[in-house]
Amino acid sequence: TRALIRKPSVTPKDEGALDVVEENLKKIGFATTRLSFQDPGTDRVDNLYARWGSAEPVFCFAGHTDVVPAGDADEWASPPFDPTTKDGAIYGRGAADMKGSIAAFAAAAERVIAGNPKGSIVLLITGDEEGPAFNGTKKVLGWMSETGEKISHCLVGEPSSSEHLGDMIKVGRRGSTNCWLTVFGAQGHVAYPARA
Repeated sequence: TRALIRKPSVTPKDEGALDVVEENLKKIGFATTRLSFQDPGTDRVDNLYARWGSAEPVFCFAGHTDVVPAGDADEWASPPFDPTTKDGAIYGRGAADMKGSIAAFAAAAERVIAGNPKGSIVLLITGDEEGPAFNGTKKVLGWMSETGEKISHCLVGEPSSSEHLGDMIKVGRRGSTNCWLTVFGAQGHVAYPARA
């Protein structure tokens, strides 16, 4: 977490954040693929696809190393890209969203791998979540489709809580759907369902 926070990876710049993740994952046996995408008129974005194992099911952790700008550093209690510990918590840009999640998942993956689990573990880490999101997850998913990489389950480590850390889990999605529903029958009132 500390090594990641030290990287000022403000979207779309990576500044070595993916190197930190990749080096640590390689040490525990992950095969890694760096994916760089750039649409016309957009910034180039680096992404990381790391996989341990080749069997099904495939459990994927999706995250991002990019962060929003720190703003005026003088308004921070400590420098935004200098991880600081206070009252047992690490402070710095990206500690919660979501460099800390990536580090926690990598540490958890190391423990799981030590138990020789069935299946595979994947980390899909983008550098384009906090910005326009043109050259990150969407492009990596396209690459996965083209190369036959499939996942069975996916956990997005984006921080979500209501009152205190860890008090909820959200089923999330990006995007929307529009549809038309046609119902055949007689219109009625809920007070008289037998007539409708």
